[in-house]
Amino acid sequence: MSEVKIPAQIRREFGKGFARRARVAGQVPAVVYGHGGEPVHVTLPGHDMMMALKTPNVLLSLDIEGRTELVIPKAVQRDALKGFLVHVDLLVVAKGEKVTVEVPVQTQGELAPGGNLLEHILNTLTVEAEATHLPEAVVANIAGLSAGASVLAKDVVLPAGTTLAVDGDTVVLQVMGAQTEAPAEAEGTEA
Repeated sequence: MSEVKIPAQIRREFGKGFARRARVAGQVPAVVYGHGGEPVHVTLPGHDMMMALKTPNVLLSLDIEGRTELVIPKAVQRDALKGFLVHVDLLVVAKGEKVTVEVPVQTQGELAPGGNLLEHILNTLTVEAEATHLPEAVVANIAGLSAGASVLAKDVVLPAGTTLAVDGDTVVLQVMGAQTEAPAEAEGTEA
C-alpha cells in the first residue's frame, strides 16, 4: 500500500460557523489523535481527501506545518444527501505498529449450478495488520458451493502478516437455495 501525501493546516477556530466556511472554501475539518498526544485540529483539502478515501484503509502522510504524521482514517462523516465530507477523525500510526481495521470481503468463483443464492452475512471482516501494510480487501472462495454451505472467517484467505480479529467460526457468507412459490391448489367445484 502506498502513502497518500496531503497537506494539512492547523485550525485555531472551532464551531459550526468555522466548519461551514471551511467546507465552502473546499476544506474539510479533521482531528488527528493517538499515541498519547494531544489531539490536533486541522483542515484538509476536500477534493484530495475525497479521492484518498476511495481506497479502503488508506495510509495518509499528513504534512502538518512542516511535521509529517502517518495516519489512517478512523471515522468519516459525510453529508447524508450530497455525500461530501463533513468531518474526518484520523488515527496516528507508526511503521511496524499493528492496528485493527475492517476490510471489505470480495468473492471469487461461481456457485454450483441450480439457482443458488449467495447471502453476505458480513460485508467487512475485522483484521489486525501492520499499519503500513493494510489489505484493501480479503477474498473468499465460493467456487462450487451449493445450498446450505457457509464460508467461515477462518476459511477466508488473508494476506501475509494479517490475522483475524474476530472468532474464526463467524459466518461470513452463506449459500441458500432459490425459493419457489408453491403452486396454488385448485379449488374444489361443487356439483
